Amino acid sequence: PAPATVYIAGNQPALGDWHPSRVALVRQPDGSWEKTFRFPRGTHLEFKFTRGSWQTEALSEQGTIPGNSVLEVDGDTVLVFTITRWKDQFISSKENITGTVVYHRDMKGDGLKPRDVIVWLPPGYEEHSNTRYSVLYMHDGQNLFDPRTSFIGQEWRMDEVADSLIRNHRIQPIIIVGIYNTPDRSSEYADTPLGRQYMRFLVHTVKPFIDSTYRTRPEKENTAIMGSSLGGLISFLLAWYYPQVFSRAACLSPAFIYQDFHSVKLVERYTGAPKKIRIYMDNGTEGLEDTLQPGCNAMLTALQRKGFKLGENLAWYRAQSAQHNESAWAKRVWRPLQFMFGRVK
Repeated sequence: PAPATVYIAGNQPALGDWHPSRVALVRQPDGSWEKTFRFPRGTHLEFKFTRGSWQTEALSEQGTIPGNSVLEVDGDTVLVFTITRWKDQFISSKENITGTVVYHRDMKGDGLKPRDVIVWLPPGYEEHSNTRYSVLYMHDGQNLFDPRTSFIGQEWRMDEVADSLIRNHRIQPIIIVGIYNTPDRSSEYADTPLGRQYMRFLVHTVKPFIDSTYRTRPEKENTAIMGSSLGGLISFLLAWYYPQVFSRAACLSPAFIYQDFHSVKLVERYTGAPKKIRIYMDNGTEGLEDTLQPGCNAMLTALQRKGFKLGENLAWYRAQSAQHNESAWAKRVWRPLQFMFGRVK
């Protein structure tokens, strides 16, 4: 469209760290869009194109959401892409969520940008009015249930997966609370001043609101936290700093050691009483997953040295050939759900 701007979003700071409207291309007289970047030889690049949001990302010629474009930098390279379809002009707006969800808009926390919170209710919630439910809190809420709001159009399919596991009696019925991210995601999902504000927001604002609005089991034994990448890091930090609130944490593809983040030291230096929490961890093998693996290894070692035991209060899974994206997490999210909420046989 004539007034639109085309952006590139990718896995490097120069590419916006996957922010959909941070790095604009420059329109040329012939109608094309162009930008030049410099990276060291050997840099692994992954990227996509948008018109400013993940709801307006570029699609394939078939109208499907494509995988990331990938380049291993080996020398001067010119890449040319032709975009024929955009997501907002092609994908149907038909509701695509299994079960009942409730939106709570623009929830505010001290020093934080407002964000939406989405609540998924388990099958039977309305019918069984005397039943109370365990609660799973999750980060990146816009990516959990609906491809129309999710990052690069890929969702975790939490609604379909949880609904199936509940109906097949593989896990207990649970409420899932998705907290949307903001452009401050990188700082909010780490052990930074803003990250500590975000953790207080979950503990002192979001959780009390959920417990007063829905039929929850508010005790720590019935409260868990889950996320991926930096969301996996902040999930671990919430359980570690607030074990009186969260008894379980699932960390998928966690960024324990990545760029300026080195949360393993937090565990290595800990000298207090054993943490009464259960931790699930996993990781893939491709692209950024391989980069994150040393952090996973170090965290597993540190936790076991502090008394955590695999098969008891610690779980680990390596997903072969899995990449760092929502579709990969969707394929294995049943594992942490069963670890945290599985029915006792």
